[in-house]
Amino acid sequence: MLRKQEKNAFLRLIFLSLGWGLGLDRFYEGDKKAGFLSLIGWGIVLTSFGYLQCSGVEYVEGVKNYADYSPNPLIIVPTVAGIYGFVLIIRKAFKLAKQFENAE
Repeated sequence: MLRKQEKNAFLRLIFLSLGWGLGLDRFYEGDKKAGFLSLIGWGIVLTSFGYLQCSGVEYVEGVKNYADYSPNPLIIVPTVAGIYGFVLIIRKAFKLAKQFENAE
């Protein structure tokens, strides 16, 4: 059977892996402010990434014209923010896995 510390680490790892974009791991830990900030941050990153990725596409007679497509250079900002966010998620996942392993 799993001990209380192991169960806690395991549940936090599940919430992190399934609900990282919604900040479910933060809400489970009781940090509402960080949960809302996570929700807002990932919403901004994903929305701006989608908007900036599609902003250089022009329509010609109702069809997308990719011949003159010029990507928006600002796409770098949400890309870097997303990569940084994923690094933080992976780092937290390893921390939780280590906590699960070291639980007594």
